[in-house]
Amino acid sequence: MHSNLAYSAYSQNNISIESSEKLIKMLYEGVLKFVSLAKRSMGERDIEKKTYWINRTSAIYSELINSLNYDGGQIAYYLSGLYMQQIKLLAEANISNDISKLDEVLSVTKELLQAWKDETDYAVDE
Repeated sequence: MHSNLAYSAYSQNNISIESSEKLIKMLYEGVLKFVSLAKRSMGERDIEKKTYWINRTSAIYSELINSLNYDGGQIAYYLSGLYMQQIKLLAEANISNDISKLDEVLSVTKELLQAWKDETDYAVDE
């Protein structure tokens, strides 16, 4: 179910997914977009929209967890824990209306996206 939610967030844009690397980048970018929208909704005291955007973001992180390959080494276990922490922060932000928790999710996701871009750019250069 979560994977359908995450995928539908992008399929509506008619984007052709060329590779799993591109999908991961798109999922991270979706997190950044949805958390920003959740922050705005929180600032506007729109509980329904805030909850909607936080749930969409949690669905993306669930999809990322489901896509991990644990045969690839310790990094998958690290990422699983990191993704679970982001879901926890999202839930706490939703309950307590704490923008700082959303800021933390944004910060971590920006770093993940940059690291992923650097890694895929490096792989292409080889």
